[in-house]
Amino acid sequence: MRAVTIRSFGDPDGMELTDLPVPAPTAGQVAVRTEAIGVGGVDAVIRRGTLGSGWAAGLVPGSEVAGIVTSVGLGVDPTWIGRRVWAFTSTGGGYAEHAVAQLDDITPLPESLSAIDAVALGSAATVAHFALRHARFRAGESVLVRGAAGSIGIAAIELAARAGATSIAVTTSSVERGRLLRELGATHVLDRSGRGGSSAPSDYDVIVDIVGGAELPAFLDRLAPNGRMVQVGAVAGFPPADFGMSLIRSFQKSRSFGTFSLATVPVAERNAARAQLLDAGAGGELSAVVDDVLDLEQAADAHRRMDSGTVFGRIVLTP
Repeated sequence: MRAVTIRSFGDPDGMELTDLPVPAPTAGQVAVRTEAIGVGGVDAVIRRGTLGSGWAAGLVPGSEVAGIVTSVGLGVDPTWIGRRVWAFTSTGGGYAEHAVAQLDDITPLPESLSAIDAVALGSAATVAHFALRHARFRAGESVLVRGAAGSIGIAAIELAARAGATSIAVTTSSVERGRLLRELGATHVLDRSGRGGSSAPSDYDVIVDIVGGAELPAFLDRLAPNGRMVQVGAVAGFPPADFGMSLIRSFQKSRSFGTFSLATVPVAERNAARAQLLDAGAGGELSAVVDDVLDLEQAADAHRRMDSGTVFGRIVLTP
């Protein structure tokens, strides 16, 4: 099968299309013939080599695919074969014509939802849903989504709007993307540093942060009394080592900061939520925003665009 591997970490030029054996599912796994492959922020972070050092050259990146189950491993009901599914392939294996996933990490697709739309929603909407819950978001509160032009940010906007947020501010670097974010439910558009929008709130009850990086402490200072920030990504890298001092200096405001990973959500609960969110996408209640669809061999081009910061929504690869 054709697959993309990371020959060397760093620049996208270190990625190459190669030929690999078709993976066979082991016990508890299914094999999927991929029809669509999501290009996520975590893929770019791993490829840059900025997320730990445990990855070996030859890694097939990609964690999110949609397609048809072609075979199953020991202990898996064979009636899965032939079904359309969304699948999480952990930290690798997705950028290929075939991939394997644990049975606990697949979700059947609604008949009317395309594979391309599924990988724009499956992971992103689920992360956004549980991140808002982790932040204890309630109707009537204000929300700031930092790094809103990506698929997680877009889902967070729509879900917060549906749940009754009084205002939803977003950060982005483009006037055009700001216009599109308003169409999706944002009420205020700020620049990347959080400035702009003269009518925007000065502080927020909840901040969902996909960016991380050096400017994270400045956003902690934008939390209202009893405000909660949840970090779900670090596409700009890790924050300063002393970022928590911002919370200590504002001790009397009872602000809080937390991280969130789907790995902490019980499997049944996570999968039930994802199925509902995919149904919402199929019914037009959530937007599957796809920036572009590229061939698998253009994976490096997709990553160059990710690095440029110009992607709105998700880039999808097709084998």
